[in-house]
Amino acid sequence: MKLIKIMKPPDRWKLPVIVVAGILVGISAYLFHISRATSYLSDKPETCINCHVMVPQYYTWSHSSHREVAHCNDCHVPHDNFFSHYYFKAKDGLRHATIFTLRNEPHSIFIKEEGENAVHNNCIRCHTELIESGTLVTTNPEMYNNRTERKCWECHKDVPHGKIRSLSSTPFALTPLPGSPVPEWLRKAKQRDN
Repeated sequence: MKLIKIMKPPDRWKLPVIVVAGILVGISAYLFHISRATSYLSDKPETCINCHVMVPQYYTWSHSSHREVAHCNDCHVPHDNFFSHYYFKAKDGLRHATIFTLRNEPHSIFIKEEGENAVHNNCIRCHTELIESGTLVTTNPEMYNNRTERKCWECHKDVPHGKIRSLSSTPFALTPLPGSPVPEWLRKAKQRDN
């Protein structure tokens, strides 16, 4: 009870505090909306193209054999347990939404070490039967022994994204464009001003 009394502003401060709190809540809600933060809760591959620098990855995945059986999160998010899956997804989604909102995307992207580990573990998770059946061992006897010491893409360099270096790697990529996060009323107001 004393804590509430201490934190309660004097009467003359109530209105300014309410106004400032309202402004902060409004700005936070707007940033949450414009960053498309809620889209990162889904498993839709189109979420990845919220950021234009991801268009080559989306395009090359959509033309690969993986598109029929695996979406972005199937490969890029850990699946070892419920909590690590959603913790990783929330942390990575927040980072991506922040970079997208601040327009701080690099021209060439590189996966972080934590992401590399998730992808590698998911390769093994999905292809365990193929790895352990001996099919790959007969093709490459060292494969079975080296499957955890080396990353899968050391041999499978172009799976599933092909050769991507930057946005110029796929200049004619046709991908669905995300809708504008700018509200319709704001766009109309801007058109009237012009």
